[in-house]
Amino acid sequence: MRYWLNPEPDPQADEKIADINHLYQTARERAERGEAIVSTDEMTGVQALEPKHPDLPMQPGRVLRREFEYIRHGTLSFIVDFHVADGKVGQISAGPTRKEEDFLAHIQHTVESDPQVVQWHFIVDNLNTHQSESLVRYVADESDRSYAVDPKVKSG
Repeated sequence: MRYWLNPEPDPQADEKIADINHLYQTARERAERGEAIVSTDEMTGVQALEPKHPDLPMQPGRVLRREFEYIRHGTLSFIVDFHVADGKVGQISAGPTRKEEDFLAHIQHTVESDPQVVQWHFIVDNLNTHQSESLVRYVADESDRSYAVDPKVKSG
């Protein structure tokens, strides 16, 4: 019997970790060559709340008082890019879902946002939408296209 929270150890874990660490360590030098290293992740189920009543201001002898009731406006899922070389937040996508097509659209918008980048490196976790068929096909198509434009650029 195996619990689902404790997956089998990945025999290539050390190699994968070393590859990611190398990307982080060389991010600035790669950026100078036109490469972008982007760490991408999701925040799901973020509640959109609005205070129901205004705060009562501080007065002598009293602290600011805040009401505990909120007006709920549903939830949103965010997909956010963090550019490793300069530490800036990049593309942000927000919507009601976090599905395969949402993640694919986010990656496409990120790539389209900077046509000067000659090679993209996305660092993501093992979520199933990060390994979807549509995303793999998109990456393969983009890699073929960039290789056709500049044969010195390797896909990856």
